[in-house]
Amino acid sequence: MDPVFKALADPTRRLILDMLLEEDNQTLFELRTRFIMEHGIDMTRQAVTKHLSILERAGLVAAARSGRYKQLHLNTKPIHEITHWLGKYQQNKQ
Repeated sequence: MDPVFKALADPTRRLILDMLLEEDNQTLFELRTRFIMEHGIDMTRQAVTKHLSILERAGLVAAARSGRYKQLHLNTKPIHEITHWLGKYQQNKQ
C-alpha cells in the first residue's frame, strides 16, 4: 500500500486520477491539454510523464499501446483496497 499512499499524496496525481475518472482512456496529450484548458496548469510533457509513472508503479493507472499512443486507464482496485483497510478503523471506532 505504500506506493499507493505515496502516489495519492501529491495533488497533481490526484487530479490526474480525477480526470481519468471523468473520462477514461486518454492519451498523455489529452491529459496535458486538459491540464491547460480546464485547470490553467501548464505542465511539461516530462512532468506529466513522471506523475504517470508513479501512478503506474502504484497500480492506479494502466497504459495500453494503441498505435503510436498509450491509452491511459484508471485502475480503482488499489483505492478499494485502501478503503477496505481504512474501514477496519471506522468499524473499530463505533
